[in-house]
Amino acid sequence: MNPERIKKVQKLIADNGYDVIICTDMSSISYLIDVAPSHMMERLFALAVPRSGKPKLFVNSLYRIPESENYDVEYHSDDDIPTSGLAGYISGTKVGVDKFMMAKFLLALMDERKDVEFSIGSFIIDEARMIKDKDEIEAMRYASRVNDMVFALIPGMLEEGMTETELADKLAREYVRLGDPDNPPEPLVCFGEGSAEPHHTNSNRKLRSGDVVLVDSGQRTFGYFSDTTRTFFFRSITEEQEKVYRIVREANRLAREAIRPGARFCDIDRAARDYIASQGYGEFFTHRLGHCIGRDDHEEPSVALNNDAVIRPGTCFSVEPGIYLHGRFGVRVEDVILVTEYGYEQLVHASKDIIVVK
Repeated sequence: MNPERIKKVQKLIADNGYDVIICTDMSSISYLIDVAPSHMMERLFALAVPRSGKPKLFVNSLYRIPESENYDVEYHSDDDIPTSGLAGYISGTKVGVDKFMMAKFLLALMDERKDVEFSIGSFIIDEARMIKDKDEIEAMRYASRVNDMVFALIPGMLEEGMTETELADKLAREYVRLGDPDNPPEPLVCFGEGSAEPHHTNSNRKLRSGDVVLVDSGQRTFGYFSDTTRTFFFRSITEEQEKVYRIVREANRLAREAIRPGARFCDIDRAARDYIASQGYGEFFTHRLGHCIGRDDHEEPSVALNNDAVIRPGTCFSVEPGIYLHGRFGVRVEDVILVTEYGYEQLVHASKDIIVVK
């Protein structure tokens, strides 16, 4: 439990003219009050954070919540109208709801409180979560160290004839062994032409000589995520593959060199994108440069051309340029960085050398 996080959110609530923020995102609730029961399914689980005073959690009585002096709890049963307590609690006329709130609950709440102006207020907690505190930063470092250890094992795991799924399973076991045994990850493994699909699905495609091997993986290690992508070459590498790899690696470097407090997210994206375009591959870099990361693998905001927000110390995000030649091969090189007072700290240290696995 970290009361300072609640204070930070309440200041943002007041600064943005809201009276209450209603949060249903489990990661954000656990960020604020360290409560995250599992298997909520279709039932309401909502934290109401007022401009001042204690937050209040509204939850089905199937789930018993630890008592705390920092928040109140109101239970309802399956026989109750789940939003009634929340509707009665709301004071003021401007309420923010997060983007994850189920429509069936939001519409019922809007029907019960027609006097209230409801709007998307996710940015309030997103902004608070974007700037990591000391404990979060150390957790991010630890998660990345685990990821580095797992990625160092990949070249020794590659065997001709193994499937993408088999490699993914091997990696998942290593994360459980080295990291958090309660959170087995789902590594993304791409062989050959699959590496040209940025969001490929692991399959029974077998590894063959000459394949590009792209692995994108991370684990929620004791509450915080790591995320890394590295591209390997099995048995051999062609001149074109080496050229593309060097371009992507340089784009990654140029993007990182653009990171400093006061720079904009779009400037960092543009540093990588412009370089890839200058090398003739602009149309094959098909996604944003990166995403923020922390309690979730993908957090707000995006590192993208359409985001002109200024980065601040304490922000953690990925830098992952890629080139994808459909039906042939793709290359992506991803690091996670922490913005510091004077520049950045790279949390990921897995090798970016060209690795041809013989």
